[in-house]
Amino acid sequence: MPGRLISLLILTATLCLTVGSQSLPTLRSKPNILFLAVDDLNDWIGPLGGHAQARTPNFDRLARRGLVFTNAHTQAPLCNPSRTSLLSGLRPSTTGLYSLQPGVRAVPRLRDHVMLPQYLAARGYHTFSTGKIYHDGSIRPAERAREFDEWGTNGPMPYPPAKLVATPDPIKAMDWGVFPNSEAEDNIQADWLIADAAIDYLRRAPVDRPFFLGAGFRLPHVPCFASSRWFEQYPEATLEMPPVLATDRDDIPDFAWYLHWKLPEPRLSWLQSSGQWRPLVRAYLASISFMDSQLGRVLDALDASPHAATTIVVLWSDHGWHLGEKGITGKNTLWERSTRVPLLVAGPGVAKGARSAEPVELLDLYPTLAELSGGEVPREIEGHSLVPLLRNPRATRPWPAITTHNQGNHSVRSRRWRYIHYANGEEELYDLRRDPNEWRNLARGRDASRYRAVIRDHARWLPKTDAPPVAGSAARLLVQQQGQWFWEGKPIDPAELER
Repeated sequence: MPGRLISLLILTATLCLTVGSQSLPTLRSKPNILFLAVDDLNDWIGPLGGHAQARTPNFDRLARRGLVFTNAHTQAPLCNPSRTSLLSGLRPSTTGLYSLQPGVRAVPRLRDHVMLPQYLAARGYHTFSTGKIYHDGSIRPAERAREFDEWGTNGPMPYPPAKLVATPDPIKAMDWGVFPNSEAEDNIQADWLIADAAIDYLRRAPVDRPFFLGAGFRLPHVPCFASSRWFEQYPEATLEMPPVLATDRDDIPDFAWYLHWKLPEPRLSWLQSSGQWRPLVRAYLASISFMDSQLGRVLDALDASPHAATTIVVLWSDHGWHLGEKGITGKNTLWERSTRVPLLVAGPGVAKGARSAEPVELLDLYPTLAELSGGEVPREIEGHSLVPLLRNPRATRPWPAITTHNQGNHSVRSRRWRYIHYANGEEELYDLRRDPNEWRNLARGRDASRYRAVIRDHARWLPKTDAPPVAGSAARLLVQQQGQWFWEGKPIDPAELER
């Protein structure tokens, strides 16, 4: 009996392997994955053309190798919920994680959820993380071994002895300017150290099994520091400033301010009055160019490794960033400047030098990488695989991109339109084809009735599940209690609005 049982088990396993081999790659034939994150990067890169003066030769280089998604959007305009959504494949409105706290595994819906790196590890991948992949602090030290096989440097950010800019909020990170002073000191920057860790891993990565290398660059997130070499690329006298309309928010609900009520990021009015708008724009661009140089170092290391022909490169940003548009700086909005992100994919089987304008989501990366690794997409995952677009950039898809910021506030972005629905029921609608700066809210005004059909068509995509914030939610949290709105635990008084 034992012998017959063993024979039966061997036969069953053989049949499974034989059948599965028709669609399931062998362990060694699965592509490696170089997973590159960028923090707070909007569309100011060459492939997206968000700023005409942006110098990003390595973004351009990667774009030539693969596919640029020109209409990609985050699920949340804030680090923790954005990154958690991408890595879990679940929307913030499903998990209830909207703010910078709590950590991932403190969320009941995610306590035992298989995150993307875990999914790939179960399929034979060796997983490595350096820099900022998960949001800082969202994974406790005791949980690290569960999430990645190996962790490299977190990329500590160096700071000058004193702040360079005296912003209204004294937080140390809200700063920008030339630091360090010389290019020779660039190697103390966090992104240099993160690139070093990624390069080291590429040199010693396994050759007998696939790997998932996650490297999260920190710039251009504040503080926007770079040495003088990078600032010199953007002379202040000829610097092009973002397009800003003084009356931009006249047709926007005041409730839109509630989503970024009191923040360390300064308002445009302060930047203008203090003479800091142009220096901030210049520092943001300089930070991007320095980060781009570190991207180039990692791509060089990949090209020099034995893995170049077998590695899928995925580059994404967790959300965008305002630099004066809509009267603010920072993220935490449901407009294009905050939701639109760079998303580039290159590697074997991916169309080269291609572009797709279909609305896609960071949420789509989990099912995409699951499919590329030869696995089945878990049923609960809410995104949609990008593989059809990777193979044929002209393909279309029926889904819009949805961004959520705090419970009940959602943006629906289709190929042409952006529809915003706020928790108090107010709305915005923009025709991005005719109004790329989102200066005219079509949901208001005497012509609003003409667009009710467009609004209805987009409103049907609003999340059916709209979970309340999970226990322990804090930091950039907006909630309603007994008819009163609270920002970070304090009641909002509209009379205190700082424009």
